[in-house]
Amino acid sequence: MTEKIGQITLDYKYYPGEDLYCDGKIEDELLEIAKNHPESEFPAIIEERASWPILYHLSPLRENIVSWLPIDKSMKVLEVGSGCGAITGAFARKAGSVTCIDLSKKRSYINAYRHQNCDNITIHVGNFKDIEPELPCDFDYIFLIGVFEYAQGYMGTQTPYEDFMAILKKHLKQEAGNEGKLVIAIENKFGLKYWAGCREDHTGELFSGIEDYPAGGGARTFTRKGLEKICAVNGVKDYTFYYPYPDYKFMTTLYSDKRMPMPGELSNNMRNFDRSRLLLFDEKNAFDTIIREGEFPLYSNSYMLVTGKEPEIKYTKYSNDRAEQFAIRTDIMEDANGERWVEKIPMTPEASRHIANIKRWYELLQARYAGSGLHINECREMDGKLQFAYIEGVTLEEMLDECLDKGDMEGFVALIEQFKSKLAYANENSSLVSDFDVVFANILINNNDWYLIDYEWTEEKEITIQQQLMRSLYFYIISSDKRRKLKGDLIIQKLGLDEATFEKIVESEKQFQQYVTGKRMAMTEMRDAIGQQVLSAREIEALHFGKGGIVENSVQIYTDEGAGCSEETSYFVQGAYKDRNHISFSLEVDAQMKYVRIDPAMDSCIVTVDEFTWNGKKIPVGTKRCMINGTMLGKNTMLFATTDPNIIINVKRMPKKQMNTIQVKMEIVRIPIEVARQMAEVENGQKG
Repeated sequence: MTEKIGQITLDYKYYPGEDLYCDGKIEDELLEIAKNHPESEFPAIIEERASWPILYHLSPLRENIVSWLPIDKSMKVLEVGSGCGAITGAFARKAGSVTCIDLSKKRSYINAYRHQNCDNITIHVGNFKDIEPELPCDFDYIFLIGVFEYAQGYMGTQTPYEDFMAILKKHLKQEAGNEGKLVIAIENKFGLKYWAGCREDHTGELFSGIEDYPAGGGARTFTRKGLEKICAVNGVKDYTFYYPYPDYKFMTTLYSDKRMPMPGELSNNMRNFDRSRLLLFDEKNAFDTIIREGEFPLYSNSYMLVTGKEPEIKYTKYSNDRAEQFAIRTDIMEDANGERWVEKIPMTPEASRHIANIKRWYELLQARYAGSGLHINECREMDGKLQFAYIEGVTLEEMLDECLDKGDMEGFVALIEQFKSKLAYANENSSLVSDFDVVFANILINNNDWYLIDYEWTEEKEITIQQQLMRSLYFYIISSDKRRKLKGDLIIQKLGLDEATFEKIVESEKQFQQYVTGKRMAMTEMRDAIGQQVLSAREIEALHFGKGGIVENSVQIYTDEGAGCSEETSYFVQGAYKDRNHISFSLEVDAQMKYVRIDPAMDSCIVTVDEFTWNGKKIPVGTKRCMINGTMLGKNTMLFATTDPNIIINVKRMPKKQMNTIQVKMEIVRIPIEVARQMAEVENGQKG
């Protein structure tokens, strides 16, 4: 009836004798890893094997969704649907006792082997409905992490979700003022990622949750209102909604109604580890709009519902995908009187030194900037963690964005100049110290008071103002397409900075990130290693209409203002094709542009120029002024042995004080790609 694996007890009283669900060979692989490797080796194994199931079941980042909760050794925890134990270890470290329930014996084995040194875990193997009558009714916490959506399989009733919650409620502690809490983490069926082209997690289909699961299936997710209705049926009136971002599986940031995300914060959206996805629009820009409209709760990718008394933590951000010595967590707290403060907590013993260093940076920076008008957010150490003042205000990043949106470049430059002047200040009695990470999002402005709210990466040396400003601009620009136009004339002419130095920031930043992460793979790198693809809306259009359709008979234009060409900044010229073989159109080129790229067709082809002028002057094709990714067959004829022909015009020397016009008339003759390649080989051989 029971079995011991290390110090873990497995109870088989209600095990039906066989696993009723199984993911096949991958569970054998997971069991082999759990038996033969300590958890400290899991991150290296995850990177080596580059497998979604191994990442999902073994990543220590899975624990983020629960490790922030105030659980202590006096408490009892019930975990329903514990699976392979992705979060069981977090409970075992914090709680006095942990009771797990899972239908799968093999998954329970995996859980037991990976936590075999824990003496406070019991795993019941079997169906929840069979085990439930014997469970005690004094749990401080009951957790359903990625489980509530499967209530139909647990209950088999007409109202499975309402019934599941009702039964779980009976097993919570009912002590007045200290009632137990039910915690549910679940996907939002209206999550923005699903509108943007991610497949529904359970069905693997596009838009199935948004369409309310027309094909059926055993799982159901809900909007916030849907979960609230289930709470209402069960008389649950006290509850708090949290919003895990990017989602609950690999949460990095947890928001709440008391601390919603701000524009610019939600930029980490490429999280399709399990399946390839579409990309129908820019999720960051969409999130920014949703946040400004006050609709974020409707479109959050996931929810975390906590019943009972509202926890003190209103926001938490994990920085534990780093090297052990830098792994910390940042919380925003609020007491019963509405007083707020910020805490930074080490998540490993090694990170305690990093926390102590931050306290020292506060003292040194405060001395350096005393009298500058740049206030350093107050910091004090308490019980091995740091506490900071909570400051209201608007970030410098938001203020710069507002200037961009209004086209107020004078205001933009004025803010940058203020930023520079405050950084340049140094109290003559202070030590030599500089904040390496003084990005615009770390500057909070309240009326005319400027606050540096985060100074985690400070060094006792002089970092030049140009280096600090360049890095701040780099992070500002790369996080949004609408900001990319800043790279170029604005930086060189208006801010007096060296663009070559800007380019070096990219390489130095890679080195810094390797230092911070201890050369671990970032989650974006992990996604690439697993090999899931992203197909943009533009690529979908090309695939669908590629032969004899809209895209084949279109001219695509790319503009480069210094940040390179991208699909996001390209567009199709309407009406350029007069018939299948002739194009004629004009382009207006403004002073911000460095290059203009013309894709005259979507096929291998021969292109003959009838007219190709800039302000009436002929553009010399096949020169440094106008490069091609093909072969010149004559003065006005080009051969493209590629299905992506490019004509790239250098427009840097165009007059800057006027609008310039490029006039194009060309004849296109499409030829098979193999014929084009043979022609190119012959032509290039003759020239050689």
